[in-house]
Amino acid sequence: MSQEIPQRWLLLLHQIPPSPPYFRAKVLRRLNQLGALAIKNSAYVLPETDETLEDAQWVRSEIEQEGGEAWLFRTEMLGGISSDGLMESFRSLRETEYKQLLDSASELLRTEVDSGQLRKLKRRFDEVRAIDFFNAPGREEMETLMDAIDRKLQAPALQSAAKPELNDLEGRTWVTRRGVKVDRISTAWFIRRFVDAGATLRFVDPDHYTHAGGEIRFDMFEGEFTHEGDLCTFEALLRHTKMNDAALDAIAEIVHDIDLKDEKYQRAETKGIAAMISGLIALHSSDERRIEEGFKLLDAVYAGLRRSGK
Repeated sequence: MSQEIPQRWLLLLHQIPPSPPYFRAKVLRRLNQLGALAIKNSAYVLPETDETLEDAQWVRSEIEQEGGEAWLFRTEMLGGISSDGLMESFRSLRETEYKQLLDSASELLRTEVDSGQLRKLKRRFDEVRAIDFFNAPGREEMETLMDAIDRKLQAPALQSAAKPELNDLEGRTWVTRRGVKVDRISTAWFIRRFVDAGATLRFVDPDHYTHAGGEIRFDMFEGEFTHEGDLCTFEALLRHTKMNDAALDAIAEIVHDIDLKDEKYQRAETKGIAAMISGLIALHSSDERRIEEGFKLLDAVYAGLRRSGK
Protein backbone atom coordinates (compact mmCIF):
# COMPACT_ATOMS: atom_id res chain seq x y z
CA MET A 1 0.00 0.00 0.00
CA SER A 2 1.57 3.30 -1.10
CA GLN A 3 1.96 6.15 1.38
CA GLU A 4 1.06 9.70 0.54
CA ILE A 5 4.18 11.80 -0.01
CA PRO A 6 4.23 14.58 2.62
CA GLN A 7 4.23 18.18 1.43
CA ARG A 8 7.73 19.66 1.50
CA TRP A 9 8.28 23.32 2.21
CA LEU A 10 10.86 26.04 1.63
CA LEU A 11 11.66 28.30 4.58
CA LEU A 12 13.37 31.64 3.90
CA LEU A 13 14.82 33.60 6.81
CA HIS A 14 16.37 37.01 6.26
CA GLN A 15 18.03 39.93 7.99
CA ILE A 16 17.88 43.13 5.95
CA PRO A 17 20.10 46.16 6.68
CA PRO A 18 18.31 49.48 7.42
CA SER A 19 19.92 51.16 4.41
CA PRO A 20 18.88 51.68 1.72
CA PRO A 21 15.42 52.21 3.30
CA TYR A 22 13.44 51.18 0.22
CA PHE A 23 15.00 47.74 0.02
CA ARG A 24 12.93 46.13 2.80
CA ALA A 25 9.74 47.18 1.01
CA LYS A 26 11.13 45.83 -2.27
CA VAL A 27 11.84 42.42 -0.70
CA LEU A 28 8.39 42.28 0.90
CA ARG A 29 6.73 43.17 -2.41
CA ARG A 30 8.72 40.49 -4.19
CA LEU A 31 7.80 37.83 -1.61
CA ASN A 32 4.13 38.78 -1.93
CA GLN A 33 4.37 38.43 -5.71
CA LEU A 34 5.77 34.92 -5.23
CA GLY A 35 2.85 34.01 -2.96
CA ALA A 36 5.04 33.48 0.13
CA LEU A 37 3.36 33.15 3.52
CA ALA A 38 4.80 35.12 6.46
CA ILE A 39 4.83 32.90 9.55
CA LYS A 40 6.94 35.30 11.66
CA ASN A 41 8.83 38.52 11.14
CA SER A 42 11.46 37.86 8.46
CA ALA A 43 10.38 34.21 8.09
CA TYR A 44 8.53 33.13 4.95
CA VAL A 45 7.25 29.79 3.68
CA LEU A 46 6.55 28.48 0.18
CA PRO A 47 5.52 25.01 -0.98
CA GLU A 48 8.49 23.36 -2.67
CA THR A 49 8.42 23.15 -6.45
CA ASP A 50 11.15 23.68 -9.02
CA GLU A 51 9.77 27.14 -9.72
CA THR A 52 9.38 28.27 -6.10
CA LEU A 53 12.87 26.98 -5.28
CA GLU A 54 14.35 29.04 -8.10
CA ASP A 55 12.36 32.12 -7.04
CA ALA A 56 13.37 31.80 -3.38
CA GLN A 57 17.03 31.38 -4.31
CA TRP A 58 16.82 34.55 -6.39
CA VAL A 59 15.34 36.53 -3.49
CA ARG A 60 18.06 35.21 -1.17
CA SER A 61 20.70 36.30 -3.68
CA GLU A 62 19.20 39.79 -3.97
CA ILE A 63 19.20 40.23 -0.20
CA GLU A 64 22.85 39.22 0.06
CA GLN A 65 23.83 41.54 -2.80
CA GLU A 66 22.41 44.48 -0.81
CA GLY A 67 24.49 43.56 2.24
CA GLY A 68 21.83 41.57 4.09
CA GLU A 69 21.77 37.94 5.17
CA ALA A 70 19.36 35.23 4.08
CA TRP A 71 19.04 31.51 4.69
CA LEU A 72 16.95 29.07 2.68
CA PHE A 73 15.88 25.69 4.10
CA ARG A 74 14.02 22.70 2.71
CA THR A 75 11.85 21.37 5.52
CA GLU A 76 8.86 19.35 6.72
CA MET A 77 6.43 20.54 9.36
CA LEU A 78 6.92 18.59 12.57
CA GLY A 79 5.32 20.79 15.22
CA GLY A 80 3.64 24.09 15.94
CA ILE A 81 1.57 23.97 12.75
CA SER A 82 0.69 21.12 10.42
CA SER A 83 1.13 20.99 6.66
CA ASP A 84 -2.68 21.04 6.39
CA GLY A 85 -2.73 24.17 8.51
CA LEU A 86 -0.17 25.85 6.28
CA MET A 87 -2.13 24.89 3.16
CA GLU A 88 -5.26 26.42 4.65
CA SER A 89 -3.36 29.63 5.43
CA PHE A 90 -2.25 29.83 1.79
CA ARG A 91 -5.84 29.27 0.65
CA SER A 92 -7.05 32.07 2.94
CA LEU A 93 -4.55 34.50 1.40
CA ARG A 94 -5.67 33.70 -2.12
CA GLU A 95 -9.37 33.60 -1.16
CA THR A 96 -9.16 37.23 -0.07
CA GLU A 97 -7.60 38.18 -3.40
CA TYR A 98 -10.20 36.19 -5.35
CA LYS A 99 -13.00 38.03 -3.50
CA GLN A 100 -11.56 41.35 -4.67
CA LEU A 101 -11.31 40.04 -8.23
CA LEU A 102 -14.86 38.68 -8.10
CA ASP A 103 -16.19 42.09 -7.06
CA SER A 104 -14.38 43.72 -10.00
CA ALA A 105 -15.52 41.03 -12.45
CA SER A 106 -19.15 41.21 -11.29
CA GLU A 107 -19.15 44.99 -11.73
CA LEU A 108 -17.60 44.66 -15.19
CA LEU A 109 -20.25 42.10 -16.17
CA ARG A 110 -23.07 44.41 -15.07
CA THR A 111 -21.80 47.32 -17.17
CA GLU A 112 -20.51 47.80 -20.69
CA VAL A 113 -17.30 45.79 -20.86
CA ASP A 114 -14.24 47.98 -21.35
CA SER A 115 -11.40 46.14 -23.09
CA GLY A 116 -8.73 47.98 -21.11
CA GLN A 117 -10.34 47.09 -17.79
CA LEU A 118 -10.76 43.50 -18.96
CA ARG A 119 -7.08 43.21 -19.85
CA LYS A 120 -6.10 44.48 -16.40
CA LEU A 121 -8.53 42.07 -14.74
CA LYS A 122 -7.22 39.12 -16.74
CA ARG A 123 -3.63 40.03 -15.96
CA ARG A 124 -4.36 40.28 -12.22
CA PHE A 125 -6.32 37.01 -12.29
CA ASP A 126 -3.41 35.26 -13.99
CA GLU A 127 -1.04 36.62 -11.32
CA VAL A 128 -3.21 35.34 -8.45
CA ARG A 129 -3.88 32.00 -10.13
CA ALA A 130 -0.12 31.46 -10.62
CA ILE A 131 0.44 31.60 -6.85
CA ASP A 132 -2.73 29.74 -5.88
CA PHE A 133 -0.86 26.61 -4.88
CA PHE A 134 -3.77 24.80 -3.21
CA ASN A 135 -6.91 25.70 -5.21
CA ALA A 136 -8.38 28.39 -2.97
CA PRO A 137 -12.12 29.12 -2.78
CA GLY A 138 -13.19 31.62 -5.40
CA ARG A 139 -10.95 30.38 -8.20
CA GLU A 140 -13.58 28.40 -10.09
CA GLU A 141 -16.21 31.11 -9.58
CA MET A 142 -13.77 33.64 -11.02
CA GLU A 143 -13.08 31.42 -14.05
CA THR A 144 -16.83 31.16 -14.65
CA LEU A 145 -17.26 34.95 -14.45
CA MET A 146 -14.38 35.50 -16.88
CA ASP A 147 -16.06 33.09 -19.31
CA ALA A 148 -19.30 35.06 -18.95
CA ILE A 149 -17.50 38.34 -19.69
CA ASP A 150 -15.89 36.81 -22.78
CA ARG A 151 -19.31 35.65 -23.97
CA LYS A 152 -20.74 39.12 -23.44
CA LEU A 153 -18.01 40.60 -25.61
CA GLN A 154 -18.62 38.01 -28.31
CA ALA A 155 -22.42 38.24 -28.16
CA PRO A 156 -23.08 40.31 -31.32
CA ALA A 157 -21.43 37.71 -33.56
CA LEU A 158 -22.34 34.50 -31.78
CA GLN A 159 -24.99 33.41 -34.31
CA SER A 160 -23.24 34.52 -37.50
CA ALA A 161 -22.48 30.97 -38.69
CA ALA A 162 -25.27 29.05 -40.39
CA LYS A 163 -26.32 25.80 -38.74
CA PRO A 164 -25.91 22.64 -40.82
CA GLU A 165 -29.01 20.64 -41.69
CA LEU A 166 -29.85 17.66 -39.49
CA ASN A 167 -28.80 15.17 -42.18
CA ASP A 168 -25.41 16.89 -42.42
CA LEU A 169 -24.31 16.41 -38.80
CA GLU A 170 -22.68 13.00 -39.16
CA GLY A 171 -19.11 12.35 -40.24
CA ARG A 172 -18.01 15.80 -39.09
CA THR A 173 -15.29 17.10 -36.79
CA TRP A 174 -16.69 19.05 -33.85
CA VAL A 175 -14.43 21.82 -32.51
CA THR A 176 -14.58 23.67 -29.21
CA ARG A 177 -12.39 25.69 -26.88
CA ARG A 178 -9.79 24.03 -24.67
CA GLY A 179 -10.42 23.77 -20.94
CA VAL A 180 -13.86 22.19 -21.27
CA LYS A 181 -16.41 22.67 -18.52
CA VAL A 182 -20.03 21.70 -18.01
CA ASP A 183 -21.58 23.09 -21.21
CA ARG A 184 -18.85 21.80 -23.53
CA ILE A 185 -18.61 18.43 -21.73
CA SER A 186 -22.35 17.84 -21.90
CA THR A 187 -22.60 19.05 -25.51
CA ALA A 188 -19.79 16.70 -26.55
CA TRP A 189 -21.61 13.88 -24.73
CA PHE A 190 -24.84 14.67 -26.59
CA ILE A 191 -22.98 14.71 -29.93
CA ARG A 192 -21.39 11.30 -29.36
CA ARG A 193 -24.44 9.67 -27.81
CA PHE A 194 -27.28 11.06 -29.95
CA VAL A 195 -25.91 12.78 -33.05
CA ASP A 196 -22.86 10.85 -34.31
CA ALA A 197 -21.20 8.07 -32.30
CA GLY A 198 -18.10 8.37 -34.47
CA ALA A 199 -17.77 12.14 -34.29
CA THR A 200 -14.24 13.53 -33.94
CA LEU A 201 -13.77 16.07 -31.15
CA ARG A 202 -11.09 18.77 -31.25
CA PHE A 203 -10.09 21.13 -28.42
CA VAL A 204 -8.36 24.26 -29.65
CA ASP A 205 -6.94 27.59 -28.59
CA PRO A 206 -9.52 29.94 -30.17
CA ASP A 207 -6.89 32.66 -30.64
CA HIS A 208 -4.93 30.38 -32.99
CA TYR A 209 -7.76 28.43 -34.63
CA THR A 210 -8.71 28.74 -38.29
CA HIS A 211 -12.03 27.26 -39.31
CA ALA A 212 -11.84 24.48 -41.90
CA GLY A 213 -14.42 22.77 -44.07
CA GLY A 214 -16.11 19.77 -42.46
CA GLU A 215 -15.76 21.24 -38.96
CA ILE A 216 -18.63 22.31 -36.74
CA ARG A 217 -17.83 24.71 -33.89
CA PHE A 218 -19.68 24.56 -30.59
CA ASP A 219 -19.54 26.95 -27.63
CA MET A 220 -17.12 29.12 -29.61
CA PHE A 221 -17.05 32.61 -31.07
CA GLU A 222 -18.95 32.54 -34.39
CA GLY A 223 -19.75 28.88 -33.75
CA GLU A 224 -22.52 27.01 -35.52
CA PHE A 225 -23.83 25.94 -32.11
CA THR A 226 -23.30 28.24 -29.16
CA HIS A 227 -25.28 30.34 -26.68
CA GLU A 228 -28.50 31.79 -28.09
CA GLY A 229 -30.24 34.35 -25.93
CA ASP A 230 -30.63 32.65 -22.56
CA LEU A 231 -29.93 29.17 -23.98
CA CYS A 232 -26.62 27.46 -23.29
CA THR A 233 -24.94 25.50 -26.10
CA PHE A 234 -26.38 22.16 -24.98
CA GLU A 235 -29.90 23.60 -25.09
CA ALA A 236 -29.33 25.20 -28.50
CA LEU A 237 -28.10 21.94 -30.07
CA LEU A 238 -30.85 19.87 -28.43
CA ARG A 239 -33.48 22.28 -29.77
CA HIS A 240 -31.94 22.11 -33.27
CA THR A 241 -32.16 18.30 -33.36
CA LYS A 242 -35.84 18.42 -32.33
CA MET A 243 -35.41 15.34 -30.13
CA ASN A 244 -38.37 14.50 -27.91
CA ASP A 245 -36.78 13.03 -24.78
CA ALA A 246 -37.81 14.13 -21.30
CA ALA A 247 -34.52 12.91 -19.76
CA LEU A 248 -32.51 15.04 -22.21
CA ASP A 249 -34.75 18.01 -21.47
CA ALA A 250 -34.01 17.53 -17.77
CA ILE A 251 -30.25 17.37 -18.41
CA ALA A 252 -30.54 20.56 -20.48
CA GLU A 253 -32.15 22.32 -17.51
CA ILE A 254 -29.42 21.06 -15.17
CA VAL A 255 -26.63 22.15 -17.52
CA HIS A 256 -28.32 25.54 -18.01
CA ASP A 257 -28.40 26.30 -14.28
CA ILE A 258 -24.81 25.12 -13.69
CA ASP A 259 -23.43 27.02 -16.68
CA LEU A 260 -25.43 30.25 -16.50
CA LYS A 261 -25.89 30.31 -12.70
CA ASP A 262 -29.30 31.95 -12.99
CA GLU A 263 -31.22 29.25 -11.06
CA LYS A 264 -33.90 29.26 -13.76
CA TYR A 265 -34.99 25.64 -13.30
CA GLN A 266 -33.78 24.76 -9.78
CA ARG A 267 -33.89 21.00 -10.25
CA ALA A 268 -33.08 18.91 -7.18
CA GLU A 269 -30.26 17.10 -9.00
CA THR A 270 -28.37 20.23 -10.03
CA LYS A 271 -26.21 20.87 -6.95
CA GLY A 272 -24.95 17.29 -6.77
CA ILE A 273 -24.11 17.12 -10.46
CA ALA A 274 -22.44 20.55 -10.29
CA ALA A 275 -20.22 19.29 -7.46
CA MET A 276 -19.24 16.18 -9.43
CA ILE A 277 -18.48 18.19 -12.58
CA SER A 278 -16.40 20.60 -10.51
CA GLY A 279 -14.55 17.66 -8.98
CA LEU A 280 -13.62 16.03 -12.27
CA ILE A 281 -12.44 19.40 -13.63
CA ALA A 282 -10.23 19.81 -10.55
CA LEU A 283 -8.86 16.26 -10.94
CA HIS A 284 -8.09 16.38 -14.66
CA SER A 285 -6.37 19.13 -16.62
CA SER A 286 -6.62 17.13 -19.86
CA ASP A 287 -9.71 17.82 -21.96
CA GLU A 288 -9.75 14.20 -23.09
CA ARG A 289 -9.91 12.94 -19.49
CA ARG A 290 -12.58 15.47 -18.57
CA ILE A 291 -14.63 14.27 -21.53
CA GLU A 292 -14.07 10.60 -20.66
CA GLU A 293 -15.09 11.02 -17.02
CA GLY A 294 -17.88 13.48 -17.87
CA PHE A 295 -19.40 10.99 -20.32
CA LYS A 296 -19.54 8.35 -17.58
CA LEU A 297 -21.25 10.78 -15.24
CA LEU A 298 -23.80 11.91 -17.84
CA ASP A 299 -24.50 8.33 -18.93
CA ALA A 300 -25.41 7.57 -15.32
CA VAL A 301 -27.50 10.73 -14.94
CA TYR A 302 -29.37 10.02 -18.17
CA ALA A 303 -30.04 6.41 -17.19
CA GLY A 304 -31.31 7.49 -13.79
CA LEU A 305 -33.62 10.12 -15.22
CA ARG A 306 -34.99 7.68 -17.79
CA ARG A 307 -35.64 5.09 -15.10
CA SER A 308 -37.30 7.56 -12.73
CA GLY A 309 -39.36 9.12 -15.51
CA LYS A 310 -38.56 12.63 -14.30
